[in-house]
Amino acid sequence: MPVLHNRVSNEELKARMLAETEPRTTVSFYKYFSLDDPQSFRDALYIALVDLKVFGRIYIAREGINAQISVPASHFERFRCTLFAAHPALVGIRLNVALQDDGKSFWVLRIKVRDRIVADGIDDPSFDPCKVGQYLNAAEVNRMAADPDTLFIDMRNHYEYEVGHFEHAIEVPSDTFREQLPMAVDMLAREKDKNIVMYCTGGIRCEKASAYMRHNGFKHVFHIEGGIIEYVRQANALGLPVKFIGKNFVFDERMGERVSEDVIAHCHQCGEPCDTHTNCRNQGCHLLFIQCQSCAEKYKGCCSQECLDETALPPAEQRRRRQLRESRMNVFNKSRGFMRESLHIPDTDKKS
Repeated sequence: MPVLHNRVSNEELKARMLAETEPRTTVSFYKYFSLDDPQSFRDALYIALVDLKVFGRIYIAREGINAQISVPASHFERFRCTLFAAHPALVGIRLNVALQDDGKSFWVLRIKVRDRIVADGIDDPSFDPCKVGQYLNAAEVNRMAADPDTLFIDMRNHYEYEVGHFEHAIEVPSDTFREQLPMAVDMLAREKDKNIVMYCTGGIRCEKASAYMRHNGFKHVFHIEGGIIEYVRQANALGLPVKFIGKNFVFDERMGERVSEDVIAHCHQCGEPCDTHTNCRNQGCHLLFIQCQSCAEKYKGCCSQECLDETALPPAEQRRRRQLRESRMNVFNKSRGFMRESLHIPDTDKKS
């Protein structure tokens, strides 16, 4: 029986990817559909995609598939055929090709079976995720953006909104999608007569969010088909003005795609205009934060003087300290509260 998971170290895999000379295409896609046996589907898909040298991250659940991957250019058509043949529901599925791509977005293929393809926290048997809002293309988005009775709701996390969003969009300030859904309902409780346009990176979150808003009594609910990625692609192809400003955060090594030249965020250490995300170089921290080039040089890629000092300790002592820390410090941490605590950033959301 073939090995159905990777056995090579991340360091070696990343080195192999960086040494590749063949161009790659970064693409994302999702589909809500019913799967009776997610594990068997996962295993068959893994075997097929490994053979095509596909890298990336794919989540499989009974409710469907969610993927962000990198495909060798020479294998792209074979990949499309393989994906379309994997399940009848995937025939002709929309593939969101990256807006900016150096081919170095992923270096390993990981396919996991989960309870949901996007963690929503919904525990209501009467909720029907298929009863979604109306899809909008780029031209329709721009028309609605000019309508004073339309509200644009950003269904992404705080660190995504911080570096880029639609003009005048409302942020639902949270660390996770599961927190956002009830918050959005509460925030817009008095706006049920207005048009509600929901958006996210590639469409998967705002599609479910639109169904959740309709479930909670909102009648004029819309969402951008294909998310920010497809909107920008369509707008550029049609010569339409792009209403999204800044960067589109992405969940791979690139950490962002430049959409407009506007830099709307600031370095978390010195406050200068900057929208470059990075992870703290101290492996015992790995905090996701925004750091300008000057501060990157000053702190050697670390989020604080404390973390910089820790990287100078003997490796054994660094490992000992990591083991003593709370589990929240051991992973890619994106919590707004944790970021503010670590970088001493004032909490402007709190009322004085």
